[in-house]
Amino acid sequence: MPELPEVETTARLIRPDLVGRVVTGFEVEWERTLGGVTRRTLARLLRGRVCTAVERRAKYVLIAFAEPEEPEEVRAWLVVHLRMTGRLVHSAPGEAPASHRRFGLCLGEGRGEGLRDAGRIDFLDPRKFGRCVATTDPYDVLPELGPEPLGEGFTTDSLRAGLASRRRQLKPLLLDQSFLAGLGNIYVDEALFLARLHPLTSSDRVSRPKAEALFAAIRAVLTEAIEREGSSFDGFYRTPTGQPGSYQHQFQVYGRHGKPCRVCAAEIRRIVVGQRGTHFCPRCQRRAR
Repeated sequence: MPELPEVETTARLIRPDLVGRVVTGFEVEWERTLGGVTRRTLARLLRGRVCTAVERRAKYVLIAFAEPEEPEEVRAWLVVHLRMTGRLVHSAPGEAPASHRRFGLCLGEGRGEGLRDAGRIDFLDPRKFGRCVATTDPYDVLPELGPEPLGEGFTTDSLRAGLASRRRQLKPLLLDQSFLAGLGNIYVDEALFLARLHPLTSSDRVSRPKAEALFAAIRAVLTEAIEREGSSFDGFYRTPTGQPGSYQHQFQVYGRHGKPCRVCAAEIRRIVVGQRGTHFCPRCQRRAR
């Protein structure tokens, strides 16, 4: 599933193709992609409105729309969850839909008689797990979410307090979107390695120095992953421009079980924690007794 860096990359790259464009129509090829929203409701909420912003919250892309006369007043949102194999891509005017398209948002540029075709934003999804849900309030759709790990509300002190107030293993706690939003399997493994913390460590036993190290590691890993436009370790994740991310070349532990640690040469191990494959170095990430 695309995690925070991949979703952030998607939002950044589709923003120039969306903001300022008016919705002239839509094309639906897989009804379940709409998450239960009817075509009539979709038309009522989006058609004729102008895209005013493309944002990210956790692993969701949030696209805001407003009436043309009041471009600053948001009236509707499209909440996109890419899930395992979803992608948002811009298709030029007249361009045929790509394979596995489930939904297309038709765009125009200009006003009135000067309105010009600006192509489409297409949602591609081979496995059909993704969703594009139109709503007047994105928080009616979003689950309970914790702070953004790259946001101002996430600090060393807040992380330390959150860890101390719970007695959970670090790996599943960091995957809990209500604790910290946007992290997934890849970046939790990489951050724990960088912080030299064992994934089974109890959160309430993390010292202040280790909490500080974990805070710095989470931000460092996510920042570099965004700079490298995410991780493409299979054939599914591609950016909206069709390019793979490159952070997979920086992996220290994820997917490297059986290979030597790049720091100490110990063999990287893989265990299952909370039904998720978990990678770590047994020497660099010793579990406290």
